Amino acid sequence: MSNFEWTQLVNPEFYITFTIGGIQLGLYIVLFIVFAETGLFAGFFLPGDSLLFLAGIYSRDLVQNILFIESDFINLVLLSTLVALSGVFGNMVGYWFGAQSGYYLYNREDTLLFKKKYLLQSKEFFEKHGGKAIIYARFLPIVRTFAPIVAGIGSMDKKKFMFFNILSSFLWSFILIFSGHYLYGLFKDQWGIDLKEHIEKIVIGIILVSTIPVFLKLIKQKVVAK
Repeated sequence: MSNFEWTQLVNPEFYITFTIGGIQLGLYIVLFIVFAETGLFAGFFLPGDSLLFLAGIYSRDLVQNILFIESDFINLVLLSTLVALSGVFGNMVGYWFGAQSGYYLYNREDTLLFKKKYLLQSKEFFEKHGGKAIIYARFLPIVRTFAPIVAGIGSMDKKKFMFFNILSSFLWSFILIFSGHYLYGLFKDQWGIDLKEHIEKIVIGIILVSTIPVFLKLIKQKVVAK
C-alpha cells in the first residue's frame, strides 16, 4: 500500500490482488463492487465487466482464500454464483431505492457521483426494452447502475423484476468469469501468451467494447436532435 496511486482505483487488477497483512481480500472486494454497482447508485464508475473477466483469470486465487477446491470448474461455478448473488442483491437495493426515492432523484442537482442524465438515459432505455432491459443493462456500463432504480421508480411488477434480475445476474457473471478463465488457458496453452502480462490492454479493450453501444446511442440522439 506504500506505493498506492489514485489511478489504481480504476484498475480492476488492483482490487482482485488487494492484500492487507498478507491476507488476500480480493474476493470480498469483488463481491462488494458488484453489489455497489447497482445497489449504490454512485457505483457507475466502478470497473464491472473488466473486473469479472479478470476474476475469471484469477479465479483460483480468489476462491482458495475461503475454500480450497481442486476442480477449476467448481471454483468457477462457486465464484460465478457468489458474484451473481451479489448482483441480485444489488439490483434489489436499487429497485427499492428507486421505489422510495424516485421523485427526489429526478429533482436532485448533479454532483460528482450523480448525473441526472444517466438516470434519464436509463429511463429511455428501460421504456424501449421493457423487462428485458434488466438483462441488456447488465452488460452496459452506467445503464446497469440505473436500470433497477428506474424499474423501482416505474413500479415494475416485483415478480417480473426478480425474474429478470436473477436471470441477468447469473448470465452476466457466468459469461464473463468463464470467458476470462478459459480464454486465459487457451491463449497460454495454444500461443504461450500470458494474459496476466497484458492486463491493461485487456481492460482497455473490454471498456471500449462495453461502452461502444452507449456512445453510439448518444451520437444517434444528437443526430436526431439536429
